[in-house]
Amino acid sequence: MREKVVNWILFIVLSLIWGSSFLLMKIGLQALSAYQVPALRILSAGIVLTPFAAKAFAQIPKAKLGVVILSGLLGSFFPAFLFCIAETQLSSALTGMLNSLTPLCAVLIGVFFFQQIPQRQKIIGIVVGLVGLYFLVAPNGRLDLGNIYYVLLVLLATVFYAVNVNIVSRHMHGIASINIAAIAFVFLIIPCVIILAVTGYFAQPFTSTKVIGSTAAACVLGMVGTAFASILFYRLVKRAGALFAAMVTYGIPFIAVAWGYYYGESISIFQVGCLGVILCGVYISNK
Repeated sequence: MREKVVNWILFIVLSLIWGSSFLLMKIGLQALSAYQVPALRILSAGIVLTPFAAKAFAQIPKAKLGVVILSGLLGSFFPAFLFCIAETQLSSALTGMLNSLTPLCAVLIGVFFFQQIPQRQKIIGIVVGLVGLYFLVAPNGRLDLGNIYYVLLVLLATVFYAVNVNIVSRHMHGIASINIAAIAFVFLIIPCVIILAVTGYFAQPFTSTKVIGSTAAACVLGMVGTAFASILFYRLVKRAGALFAAMVTYGIPFIAVAWGYYYGESISIFQVGCLGVILCGVYISNK
């Protein structure tokens, strides 16, 4: 019982953090480009975790270093850029909702590439959750996704997330979560600095309140939404498995709606009902 309680606490905390991250991306994009925001995000995460890198490098088996770095690329680096580029055309709420496709991708990738056999109830739960998600995005039964190119960027990010949860679940047992995160993000510091330099970030007018606000949002996103959240996520994957961890993305629309309500967006009873359906899918899959 205590194990399940801890797993659900991690689930809720991660949902809160990552559900808020899409709004922080939007704030970051007010004055910075879709390449500068994710680069700052990953850079700040790497700086925060630098003090742990030496110990992590000594403790992680050398044969596992490549897998850890790959996890950082698939689980954080590439998705961070894909989401920010998508949010130049899509709303933060819609982007967060589309992110809920990750559990389905996690099951499919686990079946086709990691020889996993999902239980029937888990598949049913994911389908129920996706039905709720569909009507949440398309309340009139018509899916209006705007520019399909940007939607596909989000879907590609969910595929990367799904591959990552399977990699962590299969290959990283016995490695401390802090060590995984430290190596993964410290390795990405130099590429992020290069991207910031090439895109002209260091020439920004740092006396501008908009630039300062966007920079602060990107850094908070990195320190909390990436560094801290990644440690919790790696821990959840190893405790509860890839499918349960991937289903954190089902909690994100709840937070997106809450932020929308806070900022004055209208929230209908129908939307609340759809969120209830999604929650039912989470329950069925983890019953």
